[in-house]
Amino acid sequence: MPVELNDTVPLSWKNATGDNDTMLQNLQPNILKGHVRDRLHVLLLQFAEGPEGTAAARAFLAGLVPLMKSAKTALEEAEAFKQHGTKGTPYVGVGLTHAGYGKLGLTSTAPTDTVFQHGMRDPDSRAKLGDPDTTQWEHGYQQEIHAIVLVGGDADSPLADTRLGEVKALLPGSITVLAEETGKTQHDDAGRAIEHFGYVDGRSLPLFLTEDLDAERDTTDGTSVWDPFLPLGRVLVADPAAPDPGTDFGSYFVLRKLEQNVRAFKAAEEDLANALKLDNDDRERAGAMLVGRFEDGTPLTLQAEAGAQKPVMNNFTYASDSAAHKCPFQAHIRKTNPRGSGGFEPPDQERLHLMARRGQTYGERTEGDQPETGVGLLFMAFNSELGQQFEFVQRRWANNPGFPGHGTAPQPGLDPVIGQGSRPAQTWPRAWGDGETQETPAPAQAVTMKGGEYFFMPSLPFLRGL
Repeated sequence: MPVELNDTVPLSWKNATGDNDTMLQNLQPNILKGHVRDRLHVLLLQFAEGPEGTAAARAFLAGLVPLMKSAKTALEEAEAFKQHGTKGTPYVGVGLTHAGYGKLGLTSTAPTDTVFQHGMRDPDSRAKLGDPDTTQWEHGYQQEIHAIVLVGGDADSPLADTRLGEVKALLPGSITVLAEETGKTQHDDAGRAIEHFGYVDGRSLPLFLTEDLDAERDTTDGTSVWDPFLPLGRVLVADPAAPDPGTDFGSYFVLRKLEQNVRAFKAAEEDLANALKLDNDDRERAGAMLVGRFEDGTPLTLQAEAGAQKPVMNNFTYASDSAAHKCPFQAHIRKTNPRGSGGFEPPDQERLHLMARRGQTYGERTEGDQPETGVGLLFMAFNSELGQQFEFVQRRWANNPGFPGHGTAPQPGLDPVIGQGSRPAQTWPRAWGDGETQETPAPAQAVTMKGGEYFFMPSLPFLRGL
């Protein structure tokens, strides 16, 4: 059976046959389903000039394949852990920039997405996203990046570190490591993954596989109001340089290093609580209005206080909160996933802008510590169309003061977490579910983009054939 990228029926990996099974065996992990990686190492690489540099780069990339596994193997390992507690092998992922394809002598067969071709350092790309000038980026990101290698695994296992050593042992002297990042998952007292502002992260993700959708629907008590399904065509792209584009697929990959000023964000929470005169336990709602969820993941549109169920609720829309009397229009999760309430597109079109996020925190923060630098998020996401997914969400939603469009004044303003640009005053509900509102100065920007790039994560047959 041919791979149907736009099928409205999800793919069952357990029952995949023919071209679907071949696709899973030829695809890198972490694309269709996030790979468990409590610790993640990221290498940003630059290839040398000339024929010798090209040959060395090709040999290095091909030499990585024996250290990698397929999406099919990763899914089988995840199932074995679920059923028997058997831990899997480390994850190794590989991506190339448009310039990297050029260094390999493959410009004519490189992926054709124009955003990918221009790259994140391009002045027009930065202007569209509101990104800082590259002189303000960290040094390694200021250079022309050609490839990325990701190595991840369990935090309590030495296998990922061992695999990283194997990757580095393959590096020839002609390849320069421009930057190396180390991510480590942060957890709250209940063991839930959180980002450095203290909020549960990564709960609401598009799902592509039947088995993941079934598991999600098991949490809804049979009353599903939000469908997380997206077709394969919103994450997979035929690999144009691979032996068989009918079964060999990849995905466009976004990396952005986002530094979090925890002290500034916590001050914004306090300032908002004070401005709205919130008392006692209700003060926690100030932070929930910035994010759209309480720290434990409870959606603000569903209830006025924390108390998340397990797993954290994701089965909701904003249909019962159309006037934003519970969750403000500008709340981070409402801006970046309006769940059909954005006001500019039909719901089925709006959801096509969503992407498969695979973020990882970096730096360590102890409870009560409020660092201003040195901690943040390695934002990572897989896309089939960079301009219609990642760039659209950042530019048209997070950075757009007029989104969501609700037909009345005042405008929502920027996403208070990742929005970039001038920050006009914003309006907030004084009490949960009450129509009374109050305007306050917008929170100061607490997330700073420190560098990034666009990559294509090619198929295993492409890498093997180098």
